[in-house]
Amino acid sequence: MRQALPGKVLKSAISIKSFMVFTLAAAIGMASVAPVSAAKATRDSRYAAIVVDANTGETLHSSSADSRRYPASLTKMMTLYLTFEALSKGRIQKDSKVVFSKNAAAEPPTKIGVKAGGSISVEAAILSLITRSANDASTALGEMIGGSEENFARMMTAKARSLGMKGTVFRNANGLPNTAQFTTARDMAKLGIALREHFPQYYSYFSTRSFAFGRQRIANHNRLLGRIKGVDGIKTGYTRASGFNLVSSVQDGNRRIVAVVLGGTSGASRDNKMAELIKTYMPQASKRGGGDLIAKTDTPMPAVAVAKAQLPKRNAPTPDMRPEAEEIVVADASADEAVESDEVVVAAAVPAPKPVIARTSEPKIAMASTERFGGKIPFQIRKAKDRAPAEGVEQAYAEERAPAVQALDQMKTASVPSGWAIQVASSPSDGEARAILDKTAKQAGAALAKASPFTVPFEKGGVTYFRARFAGFESKDSAWNACNALKKKKIACYAIAQ
Repeated sequence: MRQALPGKVLKSAISIKSFMVFTLAAAIGMASVAPVSAAKATRDSRYAAIVVDANTGETLHSSSADSRRYPASLTKMMTLYLTFEALSKGRIQKDSKVVFSKNAAAEPPTKIGVKAGGSISVEAAILSLITRSANDASTALGEMIGGSEENFARMMTAKARSLGMKGTVFRNANGLPNTAQFTTARDMAKLGIALREHFPQYYSYFSTRSFAFGRQRIANHNRLLGRIKGVDGIKTGYTRASGFNLVSSVQDGNRRIVAVVLGGTSGASRDNKMAELIKTYMPQASKRGGGDLIAKTDTPMPAVAVAKAQLPKRNAPTPDMRPEAEEIVVADASADEAVESDEVVVAAAVPAPKPVIARTSEPKIAMASTERFGGKIPFQIRKAKDRAPAEGVEQAYAEERAPAVQALDQMKTASVPSGWAIQVASSPSDGEARAILDKTAKQAGAALAKASPFTVPFEKGGVTYFRARFAGFESKDSAWNACNALKKKKIACYAIAQ
């Protein structure tokens, strides 16, 4: 018994020691796991997503959609928007030369590697942004269109405001890290819809799988092209701060959605999440095209023809171009504290030559000037009461616009009937708007037999557009009934009180 006691004591001591070792090991294990979990939580906190019905503007899915995130290379979507706009208005051509400055050539990868003083065509630059997400080509395009990358960034932010992107600020043309540059998933959805709706003539670039550049063939980073049915673009993006981003446009029959995933932990997980969202929400999308959201026309348009109805009373992330009483866009600094109070959105009124670019190390074009735009600057100055004149720019711009605005006001008061009307389209050409009215009247038959066609001018972004409308409806119900009859003939329209 005396000899057995020490054995029991020893055995107990060993058990206690083993327990202590196990407890210590467990504690160390938990300590080592904790930072990993915290890091994972930090990565996951970057996640945001949204799915929007592109036919109706309805939000089908939303997760932190209005929270600030870094856009990374999704920034290039706006660079492309402004490039398409310049193309559609004839300021540049697809074969215009984009010269790479020292600043553009020095951008870090990914890039196509054009040396300072070298050049490529506008079309090649577009394709390089869409496929390789080339930072150097993006900067070169920004400098070409804006005169400088800084001014181009101002133009980008001003355009974002005009599209209803209230949570976005751009600081460069390519999305390289900048803590003052941010966006939201909802804003990226708006931009995705705007690219497709406003520039259908250029949108097919986003479905490019690869293109030949010199001796190399550059493949598209968007791995969902060809993998997921109906995906036809738009853009990927990544930085360490942003995580893996993706905006996708998807069409299946008459259904169309735009989906956004921000802050993915890897390219594969981001793509898988996007595929899951598409599979889940595409069947829920509306089959109707346009309806009371967008009035479309089959008539070929030489420029962007946008006719927006009053949007449904929901948070619809669609381009904010509604036919309200006053449609001139004024960039608003109050929506974004990151825009300094002394910034003027409009570019300096400096005469600029036509777009002929020499092969020099610096671009010679200041695209955003009053002369280039025929006295109409496409980005409006902030309200005079909120902004002091900047070296006479506002005064000069106001003087240049005065005759046009006066004539526009006279046209409005002279030609707008009272009562209820139906709008079927909007065009930058009065003649084209009237041609659409004639075509619609022939297609509509009895629905518009007693209606009177007319056009209404309005100004948007320094450009005059013309609404194509039919008047002569005694009540809201009669206008709605006529519009419903048009929709049965696949003629998009909406009713509005004059």
